[in-house]
This record gives sequence, C-alpha cells and structure tokens, in this order.
Amino acid sequence: MNILVTGSAGFIGFHVANRLIKEGHSVVGIDSINDYYDTQLKYDRLAAAGIDIKTINYNTPAISKCGNYTFYYLKIENKAALLNIFDMHNIDYVIHLAAQAGVRYSLENTEAYINSNIVGFANMLDCCREYKTKHFVYASSSSVYGLNDSIPFTTQQNVDHPISLYAASKKSNELMAHVYSHLFNVPTTGLRFFTVYGPWGRPDMAPVIFTKAITEGKPIQVFNNGNMKRDFTFIDDIVEGVLRVLHNAPGRNDSWSKNGSDISSSSAPYKIYNIGNNAPVKLMDFISAIETQLGREAVKEFMPLQPGDVTSTYADVSDLVKDTGYKPATSIETGVEKFIKWYKEYHKIE
Repeated sequence: MNILVTGSAGFIGFHVANRLIKEGHSVVGIDSINDYYDTQLKYDRLAAAGIDIKTINYNTPAISKCGNYTFYYLKIENKAALLNIFDMHNIDYVIHLAAQAGVRYSLENTEAYINSNIVGFANMLDCCREYKTKHFVYASSSSVYGLNDSIPFTTQQNVDHPISLYAASKKSNELMAHVYSHLFNVPTTGLRFFTVYGPWGRPDMAPVIFTKAITEGKPIQVFNNGNMKRDFTFIDDIVEGVLRVLHNAPGRNDSWSKNGSDISSSSAPYKIYNIGNNAPVKLMDFISAIETQLGREAVKEFMPLQPGDVTSTYADVSDLVKDTGYKPATSIETGVEKFIKWYKEYHKIE
C-alpha cells in the first residue's frame, strides 16, 4: 500500500512510519520540522529511519536508503504541494499526525495552532476527498475531554467544553472530519491519544523533562502538588493500535440514529476511538519508576495546577478492543525501562 504519514519526523509519526517501512509498505512522510522543540531530534529520527538528512530541502523529496520511504520537508498549510504529493505517489491511506502540539504553548501562540491544526487539517481533508483516499486516520487528543470529570473518559461523553486552544483545535478536527465523511464519503477515524511516552519521545513531555533534570541533578516541577494521574501509554502499544485502526475503515451505517447513544459513530463512514493504556498511573509512581531505572532520586519542587491542565486522564478503550482486538501490553515498569535505556544511549550517559 502507498501510505502517507504526516508528522513523520515527530515522535508518534516516526514510530508509525518505521513500522510501516519494516512491513514493506511504500511510505511517504511529511513534516515541517518546526522549532517548537529541538529540531536536531527530528533530524535524528529521520536519519534513524534511513533518510539522508543532507538531502532534505523544502518541498523536495528525500529518499530512504531502503527505497520505500520518501520524505518531504513541507508545511501542511501548503495545499498545492500536498495535492502534488497525492498525485505523484498515488496515496491509498493517510495517517495524519502532523499538528502544532502542546497545551501550555497554545496559551501564547494561537496562530500556530490555527494554521497547522485547522487550515492544515482542512487541506488534508480536501486532498483525501480529491484523490478518494481509502481511509483517513488522524490524531485527536485526550485533551478534548476538558472539563469532563467522569472517569474513565469514554467516547460517549460530551466534549463541548475544552480548556485550551489545542484541545479546541482537536475537537474542531473531529467535527470537520465528520463533515467530509458525511458529504463526500471520506472514511475517517479520529484517535484520542492518551499521554504517549517511550524512546525518541518529545523533550517537552514529562518523561523527558523529568529524566533530563534528574540526570543533571536539577529539581523537577511536580504540578498540582503531585495529585495527578495520567494514562501513560507506551509508544509500541500506540503504533499497534494505529495500524489496527488503519485496516478497519468505518463504513456507512444506515441503522445509526442521531437519537441513539453512540456519539462516537455516525451514519457516515466516521468513527472516534480512545487509544490509551486503560490503566491510569499516579504521577509520583511514574517518577518513582524513572528514579529506579536511573538509580537516582529526584529533587521535587511541588507546584499548583497549571492553566489548561487536567488532574486525571483515563481511557476507556473497550470499543477499540471490540472492533480491532487492540490491547495495550506494556507495563509502566517495562516501558520506562525501555525509555531510559534509549535516553542514556541517545544522550551518551553512562
């Protein structure tokens, strides 16, 4: 299959593209390589996937050594370039992971979120409509649950009260996708990711922030005075879930009723899933697992809850299990061990 993976120099995108490449698919990757965090990590991910990073130029294809991975350094706001890629590569499926990430960053840089997460997302939908893509799988976020306080979070809950622009942009994506599924018969599936961690993880996320501070002997900031729970999900489990969904495109459902209870589905070829570990972990326990693997104790600086943050995330993934057989398999202990092993190797720490 010819599969387009946007955000392929990003954390999840890199791992998804790698898995597809190893399975023998023809993969086209797109990434803007923006400077939201250190771009060197993004280039290193691309190099690890076989791309000669010296050949990367804007809107010019860079080919991997194995030959079945083509990478474009490109902004998804560039619709003309996107249409050209769809045309040249005969794209069958799209896994859309490109987005301006970060909850707190969205408090200060609204334009970046509108451009990438709204305009760019609309461009991707238009391309899928134009070229009759077989399935458009895209990243939503657990942040859409916003002010919901009913645990665990289920896809049957109302998500009309986001508390950050990032969350609002992801909710908007779900609405936009439904329109294209309904009007143009584009099969779409949105995945609400829950706190993904693992090797090659983002440096703005807690696992990397904590590990870096502990190894450098610096204090870590523990928000909400440590009274936080997160459904930490190891990257390998996320990738497995994404690929299972990719091969399970929704169809039209004439028996669906708008007065029924399933708000994660539709009469259109449209679906929303949570994708998480289904087992929330206390933040202090996660920190303890990092301390154990590093053999060092963290200096903790307890802080109040930050704007845009939620106190707990917990994914109900029962519908994903039922439809695809997905089941997260990595314990926190195993996942943190693999993450710390990579971190030490990448940063050359003994």
